[in-house]
Amino acid sequence: MAVETLGSSTRPKVAPWNDPVVRGWIFQIVVVGLVGLLAWFLVSNTLDNLARQKIASGYDYLHHEAGFQIGDTMIPYSPADTYARAILVGMLNTLKVSVLGIVLCTILGTLIGIGRLSPNWLLAKICEWYVECFRNVPLLLWLFLFYKIISESFPGPRQAISVLGTLFLSNRGLYFPVPVPNPIHAWMGLALLVGVAAAVAVKRWARKRQDATGLPFPAIRTGIALVIGLPLVVWLLGGAPHEMSWPVVKGFNFQGGSVIQPEFTALLFGLVVYTSAFVAEIVRSGILAINRGQGEAAAALGLSRGQSMRLVLLPQALRVIIPPMTSQYLSITKNSSLAIAIGYPDLVAAVNVTINQTGQAIENVLIIMAAYLTVSLGISAFMNWYNKRIALRER
Repeated sequence: MAVETLGSSTRPKVAPWNDPVVRGWIFQIVVVGLVGLLAWFLVSNTLDNLARQKIASGYDYLHHEAGFQIGDTMIPYSPADTYARAILVGMLNTLKVSVLGIVLCTILGTLIGIGRLSPNWLLAKICEWYVECFRNVPLLLWLFLFYKIISESFPGPRQAISVLGTLFLSNRGLYFPVPVPNPIHAWMGLALLVGVAAAVAVKRWARKRQDATGLPFPAIRTGIALVIGLPLVVWLLGGAPHEMSWPVVKGFNFQGGSVIQPEFTALLFGLVVYTSAFVAEIVRSGILAINRGQGEAAAALGLSRGQSMRLVLLPQALRVIIPPMTSQYLSITKNSSLAIAIGYPDLVAAVNVTINQTGQAIENVLIIMAAYLTVSLGISAFMNWYNKRIALRER
């Protein structure tokens, strides 16, 4: 008896225009071709118009001398450097305020979110008003307010507020002493990274050891000793250089030391308090999503409210919190572009000056878009990795 199987069946022959597979391929090729044709038209038309108006195109200008000063730099920079280095300085400033903002808004938002669930009526209301006030006013207005408060409420450099003769607070920022650059500092930085890696390795080893034997190990104290001790040992081996650069008033401002500028302070503070209001709601909703029985079971085991929150509720709420938190991290990074409104030299500000001097707006805007796209994709990739790492695994 003949047996027919699904695998042995053959497709009936039909005309190509009646075959859904062939039609699907044709439609996709046509769409891709139309998109490519539209892109070619726009690019060629733009290049023709630029050439007709005698406006240069391309990225050769990146190797030309920038000729403008940047007030806050993480790497050595002078007006004699190239536009490429000026844009790099702006990019590093954007990353600095974004990373600090993400860390601080996570800490503050978590505390506010937990505070909203407090049985203390006053604390819960204060946290509720914090959320409602900061998230319902545009971020740009908060930045203007904080910048004006910082720049106008403090005295000038000659009347700066001194703290123990080492810190000086004025409308030019917070000045403080820093060590004079020494080659040993690079080795201390390397030792710090080694210490952090060793602390992570010790923590993993201690966890496996406790799972296998039940014996605890002081991993936190050991990690702190490694992170602090290794750079200290390198500093001692390098001759313990301790020469400091002290801020001193010369002319109309301080010279020497280092400074946290009011523009940076206002931008960071505004980003943190604004974004932490949204983070607080995400944390609160994540905790409320956990079954009430979890908290009751923790209380039945004798755990305090703080232990229950730290050991039982928050670890489970992370699976609900992480996806919307990724959006807030992306928002704080993109909102940092508002720095140009209060004069902080971030990526947008550096590129804006470059546009004014070179007249090549399209190339510079593409640089900004590529930079923010790269940073945002990096944040998304990291958060997706962390979300998969803490996800429940069914056996």
